[in-house]
Amino acid sequence: MAYSLRLIEDRLAPGAAVPPPRAGVHRVLYAVSGALRSAPNGESFPAVGPGVDSVTAGTDGARVYRFELLRQPTSQAGGRLLLEHPIDLAATPAWLMRCDRVDFDPGSVAPPHRHRGGGIRCLLRGGLEVTVGAGAPRLMRPGDAWFESGRDPVLAVSSREAETSFIRVSVLPQEIRGRSSILYVDPAGASRGRPRRYTVHVDEPIALGGAACAS
Repeated sequence: MAYSLRLIEDRLAPGAAVPPPRAGVHRVLYAVSGALRSAPNGESFPAVGPGVDSVTAGTDGARVYRFELLRQPTSQAGGRLLLEHPIDLAATPAWLMRCDRVDFDPGSVAPPHRHRGGGIRCLLRGGLEVTVGAGAPRLMRPGDAWFESGRDPVLAVSSREAETSFIRVSVLPQEIRGRSSILYVDPAGASRGRPRRYTVHVDEPIALGGAACAS
């Protein structure tokens, strides 16, 4: 089956409930500002993964990035659609959704690399020059979103003037749960181009064509 991954921005009033995803839709919610609370204990989280349907905004409301994986053709997204892109999920039957934040010090470089799966990234702060394959470099600013297939090599260079961060949601093989998805074009790149910091918020298995797997 053909699938798409999309990113929608939602703005939630204080205490507003987030509608549960439709059947067959796997989602990750990330609070760009404010906080998200999940039942039953009402604890606040920066991100909520697939399988958690009862979610509300915190007392100050929230601006939320909603990442959805769903079958094509896709239906109405609601909110403000930032990006939608087809994603190839033919290689393996067992997948997970990972949401992590990547933080660059000023002037950091991520040498040419690939990933074990595709995903959407969205810049949160700073600036990032992204070159995918043989394409022209693109300068990303806060709020800009882009898709990486995982197959095409990517070079990323962060702003020299400010700290840079982006959030991403990727669909990856379940076998690498808890492990890095990155594959450097030159293996020596693993020891170059840092410092970068990774904060994993969600790393949860999903069952395509059905409900999310329990963690």
